[in-house]
Amino acid sequence: MGENGDISLRVLLADLHIHTCLSPCATLDMTPCKIVKAALKKRLDIIGITDHNSAENTAAVMAAARGTGLTVIPGMEITTSEEVHIIGLFEDIDGALAMQTLVYDRLQPGENDEDLFGMQVVANEFDEVEGMNTRLLIGATRMHIDQVIDGIHHMKGLAVAAHIDREAFSVLGQLGFIPEYLNLDALEISRRMTLGQGRRLFSHIEGFPFITSSDAHDLEDIGTRPTAFRMAGSELPELGYALKGTGGRGIEY
Repeated sequence: MGENGDISLRVLLADLHIHTCLSPCATLDMTPCKIVKAALKKRLDIIGITDHNSAENTAAVMAAARGTGLTVIPGMEITTSEEVHIIGLFEDIDGALAMQTLVYDRLQPGENDEDLFGMQVVANEFDEVEGMNTRLLIGATRMHIDQVIDGIHHMKGLAVAAHIDREAFSVLGQLGFIPEYLNLDALEISRRMTLGQGRRLFSHIEGFPFITSSDAHDLEDIGTRPTAFRMAGSELPELGYALKGTGGRGIEY
């Protein structure tokens, strides 16, 4: 589907920032089937799976959602060397895993301490444990913020600055400003405020679309602050067009 031409638009509800049990800071209830069930209960049309520095559970969530009508966008939340969280959203699992390879090669050395950070569970589409990821996923990578954004775009993904209203791990909290050279596709407001409140608070920041997401680490958080997009479909290219406001697409709230 092209960005222009004869298209039929509809409003789709998306929560693009959800962690699974692979993230050490998420609860063990964040399994593929339970996430899909919770998203459907909240009447979401699209969810993004964005674990810390890994995309190993994205395929399982996509498989668990097959046939339900829910679109699962594979992604990851990458920690830059400046300790800024950048969300990468990809068109398919190959793009997400290619980015994962780039990130894994640049993770800090060491292994996850389950007692300190939590377990990092790799699950399948039936919520069965496939194994434990022992990498230090919670730490920062050795990639600068512009390298992370360029890497995401090289994999044909969208780069979103996460929870810019938070002091910890946000581009504003860590850098104090958004450098002009950063080619971000959107800025995310955390679930602590509405999209309208975020736009007013950051009205001095121009040139970027704003979205809200749940940053869910527990099932009850899923869908607590979704963004409604006016789109012609639920695929990632459509999401990109909506962020740019192309062909009548856009962000509703």
